Amino acid sequence: MNVSLTVWLLTVAALCALVAVDFFVGRKPHDVSVKEAGTWTVVWVVLACLFGLGVYFYGGGGPTGEFFAGYITEKSLSVDNLFVFVLIMGKFAVPSQYQQRVLMVGVLVALVLRAGFIAAGAAIISAFSWVFYLFGAFLIWTAWKLIQDARKEEHEEEYQENKLLKMVEKRFGVADRYHGTKLWIEQNGKRVMTPMLVVMLAIGSTDVLFALDSIPAIYGLTQDPYIVFTANAFALMGLRQLYFLIGGLLKKLVHLSYGLSIILGFIGVKLVLHALHESGVHVPEISIPFSLGFIVLVLAVTTITSLRASKKQEKQERQAAQEREDAADAGRAL
Repeated sequence: MNVSLTVWLLTVAALCALVAVDFFVGRKPHDVSVKEAGTWTVVWVVLACLFGLGVYFYGGGGPTGEFFAGYITEKSLSVDNLFVFVLIMGKFAVPSQYQQRVLMVGVLVALVLRAGFIAAGAAIISAFSWVFYLFGAFLIWTAWKLIQDARKEEHEEEYQENKLLKMVEKRFGVADRYHGTKLWIEQNGKRVMTPMLVVMLAIGSTDVLFALDSIPAIYGLTQDPYIVFTANAFALMGLRQLYFLIGGLLKKLVHLSYGLSIILGFIGVKLVLHALHESGVHVPEISIPFSLGFIVLVLAVTTITSLRASKKQEKQERQAAQEREDAADAGRAL
């Protein structure tokens, strides 16, 4: 789309206003109920759909399909990120009433940093068309790595702090406990960080690492920086509420890694085909309607098979527990 500077500024202003409203609603530390999380999740999804409708009237069906394909892809990748967020919250023992504040600031930091990634990606693509080969190869490799990790069936039970975070902690020092929502305090005559600031930095820096595959993925669906930015923004801004809504269901999505690997591999192939086409090689290109349908189908199948597998596993665990209880009763009777 040919987006003017005025439209860009209005869009950024509107997104900032939405972030301000979100911050105002969640400014007071509290435990987020399922009802509250569900209501706001619906609100963010409706806002994304309304924005997509606006894109349709402004740019037509093509950009609209690109936006929704990008939004759904980024949303599904964000759900995978929630697994790590759960580990981070556990690692730093974040009190439940402060978790929504941590996620709010962490997601805001991630959004600002991703904007930089998106701008850099747009500049690289405009200057070097061959970068699509690199993006495509990277996504295919990432897809293969996801499959390998899923086959191992070994998931990290504890979040490991990255080197940057450890360096910051060593440089400034960290308080031994939380002090409400304060980020800095005076301790023994020295200004030190609170665990609240550390966990916010952990969330933000972790999401930057996730951007290494999500940004190339969405550029495989559209090369329009405006659509890339807005799709990322809407996918991220509803992430906090989604965390509280499906936090208990995350462990049930046992096949999510497989689904995401298929999607990333598909987009990687799409990028390579696009690069070949740009180089003058006559190869078929994958259309946006087909891409959107494929992504939705994969996510639907992944969700259904995950819930079935989880239900079967829970049944087996109940049966095993019952058998152990029966054996214990028999032993006591003897």
